[in-house]
Amino acid sequence: MTGLSAAARVRESLDHPIIDADGHFVELGPILQDEVVATVEELGGPALRERFLATARTFDTSSSLADRDDPAVRAGWKAMPSWWGWQTANVRDRATAHLPALLHERLDEMGIDHTILYPSMALGYFEITDGEVAAAACMAVNRLHARQFAPYTDRCTVGALVPMTTPDIAVTVLRDAVEHLGFRTAVIAGYARRELPDGGYRLDMFGLDSEYDYDPFWGACVELGIAPVVHSALQQHRVTRSVSNYVYNHVNGLAAAHESLCKSLFLSGVTYRFPQLRVGFLEGGVAWACALYASLAGHYDKRNRVAIQELDPDALDVDELAGWLSRYGDDAVQARLGELREYFARPAARPANVDEFAAVGMARAEDLATRFVPNFSFGCEADDPLVAWAFREDVNPFGARLRPIFGSDISHWDVRDMNEPVAEAFELVEHGVLTREEFREFTFVNPARLHVEANPDFFAGTTVERAVREALAPPEQQQEQT
Repeated sequence: MTGLSAAARVRESLDHPIIDADGHFVELGPILQDEVVATVEELGGPALRERFLATARTFDTSSSLADRDDPAVRAGWKAMPSWWGWQTANVRDRATAHLPALLHERLDEMGIDHTILYPSMALGYFEITDGEVAAAACMAVNRLHARQFAPYTDRCTVGALVPMTTPDIAVTVLRDAVEHLGFRTAVIAGYARRELPDGGYRLDMFGLDSEYDYDPFWGACVELGIAPVVHSALQQHRVTRSVSNYVYNHVNGLAAAHESLCKSLFLSGVTYRFPQLRVGFLEGGVAWACALYASLAGHYDKRNRVAIQELDPDALDVDELAGWLSRYGDDAVQARLGELREYFARPAARPANVDEFAAVGMARAEDLATRFVPNFSFGCEADDPLVAWAFREDVNPFGARLRPIFGSDISHWDVRDMNEPVAEAFELVEHGVLTREEFREFTFVNPARLHVEANPDFFAGTTVERAVREALAPPEQQQEQT
């Protein structure tokens, strides 16, 4: 190869590093399977190994259509899964997806200074409903990936898998990953499947109406310096799923899952009880978050603990209303004035708590910004122009500037060439969608801040350590440096 790639030229023109908050690698299936089976047996014996083999499936897009002709697919309305998701035309990129050494070697070519990586096939283990099996499988994956990426930590940080079946399981796997294996980041399942008595199921979002108290897990994240990130989609769970069209299922599948979890965490007061907790939502973009933030502001304005009293049926002045009915009602109304009076005078049915924002600890609408903005970051891919919405302080309530983070998504089907994402993201600047300062926030400051605010030493020993430390230093220190 001769000359610099477009991505490398973009990077050369910048005065700041590019931190990829969401890259991917694709496991070599046979090696992953053999290692996980052996480790599961080591952790739980032959019986646990057999339970794993009977229930667990990795996510392999090459074989995901193998059973689609089964009549049970349509009978159960099973969503069309991701198929043909790994690169084949660009064999060098395909090899890069599988080989940490080659990925590490090519980062300059991609214009990326540091990449934070998450698995692909092993994400399928998040669908395991047997908590013991899920824990063992994820611990096995974490051991394998810690070993595979150990030589490349100067420029690659790999994330641990943490199943969220129960808070105890989540804490156990997280502690093993951080305290024994040295992980600095973790990707969590965005929901836990709960079976219902009628044979159906629901998705538990760890906050509102959860079957468990997940505060011990959020507390462990803060204690261990982990900003958990989420990479789950609703595409196979939505009532409107398609059995034949993956694109239909995939569009906004991640965003829908993220919105459900984000609402649950916020309204159940997780960010109020754990103000230091940082959570990243990967790949779904930031537009859904801007809309959610604005909608929460609107709902608080009209349904906070004071405003809701204006809607209390028991507060209705029935005598005054009856007067208006008498003066302006037609013959049908006039004939039933007594009955209508009794109808409006009925005692109201009341919820257990009329303040649905009580857990958030909000005293005023402006508190929304302090409970939402610093706690959440939102992964955006290079071709997403709606990242600009996050910076629109004139549009977002209370002048908020949300935190989008750049995710290359390398190794997945939507990246046709690994050298494209950085250059494509910079087109937002070239086209006037983002300013250079906003691009710096998007591709450097926000990805760094997500993890450094949880763990100041997150980038210790990496090639971007000094740049991150200087960029995130308090303003007075930054003035001294200049």
